[in-house]
Amino acid sequence: MKKTRRIFAVIAFLFIACAAQSPALAQGIPQERIFKVGELKPVDSTLKVKVGDPAPDFSLPTIDGGTITLGEFRGKKNVVLSFVPAAWTPVCSGQWPGYNIVQDMFDETDTQIIGVSVDNVPTLHAWVQEMGGLWFPVASDFFPHGKLADALGILRSNGEAERSLFLIDKQGVIRYIDVHDINSRPDLGPLVEAMQKLK
Repeated sequence: MKKTRRIFAVIAFLFIACAAQSPALAQGIPQERIFKVGELKPVDSTLKVKVGDPAPDFSLPTIDGGTITLGEFRGKKNVVLSFVPAAWTPVCSGQWPGYNIVQDMFDETDTQIIGVSVDNVPTLHAWVQEMGGLWFPVASDFFPHGKLADALGILRSNGEAERSLFLIDKQGVIRYIDVHDINSRPDLGPLVEAMQKLK
């Protein structure tokens, strides 16, 4: 019961922060460093996968100088791919730091979150450092530009990825998809529910 109350409290906190549309969860990024993008077309792509499909494998460089693949988690962990459109923008600068608050929810459901953006590695590295760091790996889908985003059908016409979440089980099958309005952060509740179903 206590654990359930904590989950709902965290979800409520994140919902309020999301509704505020501010980078408040970013660890102290000065406002002048955040690029104001204005209101964008909510979704600008056509999804190429659906729940129940095998997820495309990938090999992406990470900001720690390594490489991450979907295959390395096969049979070991569920994976959440969290795509954000662009570094140094208001909504993105609040979304990923928000996941620092709920690391235990991912641990409890044997799930690894991977942050993905089409920005290049140096840009992502500087941005994550400015946000105060993240507990999960951050990968670049920069070159070939947006290859993974395109394979999933979430590459926008301007070359950015949609703000989206993909939950992939230990067998490599997609179990949950949220291609979200690019102008707001996804609600954590439905993702947590989907993760708990895989326990």
